[in-house]
Amino acid sequence: MPDRLIGQLAAIVGADQVIAEPAAMQPWLTDWRGRYRGAARCVVRPGTRAEVAAVVAACAAVCAPLVPQGGNTSLCGAATPDASGSAVVLALGRLNRILAVDPVNDTITVEAGCTLAAVQEAARAAGRLFPLALAAEGSCQIGGNLSTNAGGVQVLRYGNARELTLGLEVVLADGTLWNGLRGLRKDNTGYDLKQLFIGAEGTLGVITAAVLKLFALPPTQTACWLNVATPAVAVDLLRRAKEHFDAQLTAFELISETALALVLQHIPGSRRPGAASPWYVLAEFSGAAPVAVEAWLAACLGAGIIADGVLARSESQARQLWALRENISEAQKIEGLSIKHDIAVPLSAIPDFLTQADAALTAAFPGVRIVAFGHVGDGNLHYNLSHSADNAAFIARQPEVHRRVHDIAHALAGTISAEHGLGQLKREEILRYKSAEEMALMRAIKQALDPRGLMNPGKLL
Repeated sequence: MPDRLIGQLAAIVGADQVIAEPAAMQPWLTDWRGRYRGAARCVVRPGTRAEVAAVVAACAAVCAPLVPQGGNTSLCGAATPDASGSAVVLALGRLNRILAVDPVNDTITVEAGCTLAAVQEAARAAGRLFPLALAAEGSCQIGGNLSTNAGGVQVLRYGNARELTLGLEVVLADGTLWNGLRGLRKDNTGYDLKQLFIGAEGTLGVITAAVLKLFALPPTQTACWLNVATPAVAVDLLRRAKEHFDAQLTAFELISETALALVLQHIPGSRRPGAASPWYVLAEFSGAAPVAVEAWLAACLGAGIIADGVLARSESQARQLWALRENISEAQKIEGLSIKHDIAVPLSAIPDFLTQADAALTAAFPGVRIVAFGHVGDGNLHYNLSHSADNAAFIARQPEVHRRVHDIAHALAGTISAEHGLGQLKREEILRYKSAEEMALMRAIKQALDPRGLMNPGKLL
């Protein structure tokens, strides 16, 4: 018997933009890591915001759940439907227009399906900078970036996606289109509604467009790869860099030798920048004179704070250094399954977290391999684990592993999800760490905006 809803959706977006064959739907039903697989009633690909609103209204009329999906780069299963096959996947890739660039107001207005790289390129074409930067920027989409409040490597200077957003346009759960596309930095006229949808992982509505902040293009960018003995030395180096360069320090990444070794093993063309070290820092300075950076590094080297370092002398050399950092996740994917963590703690607690977590994991799971790296400039670490002998048995103990790592982060006044969100992966785990009052407030917001639970069910809550 023909599915009446699929026919209605085809009438809205065109028959060629509704995919219902199981084999053809597969790219939308598996997450990037291959960890989560689901089923769907169909995949619908609207081409305008009005079509999104009509699709949501049609699904709401028959109580069909919706799973919004951008570039499908979620690391927590937030964009993957469940196995019931009842959901409609709402793929937003055709909403990929740059709507306006205002270099005087330092704003860019874009549709949700624009890739992050496309937004960056449009800003640069206007002589401006959109600073959100992620390894997946060529495929992740801005709607997904906002729905997960993405961070990336320049949070230290520019903030998360939340800080980069001035206005939103959102389709609500009943198909209502709310236009909040205002490029204002001051607007005290009630609740800041856009903040409800940023970081909500599509559980309250579908972001269809956004007004984003732009910044001046830095006249210079200088990247350097530095050898440090311990994470404590890296945190001290961060303090010194901020004191010396202030806002000119735009990125400060911590990378373990184990993480670098995976990139060198699995990513063709990768080369070790210099001598081996237990830990490395990849720092970027924007607007600082390269000679000033070089002089500061020489002083740090002379004081024994860093053991060795490589200063990029060209843009291509800087890209090579950044590729070592950006390819860590891809190298881990090639290596095989691992248990991943996306924690954040106060900067001062980073050494304590790594010391305590390393000790707890190696004692509980002899043979564990720890791959630690992340945005130490904002306290966000990716702490990923596999086993050198029996990885399958180790992966099966994931809940126990999570509990040990997350308890340590929580005890240090940290969080179990810094930038990847909760998705399916941590929706139960978060109950251990959020208060009953916090959870009640979140459920009240969900009930107010999506009383029938149709928006991305089974995620976050």
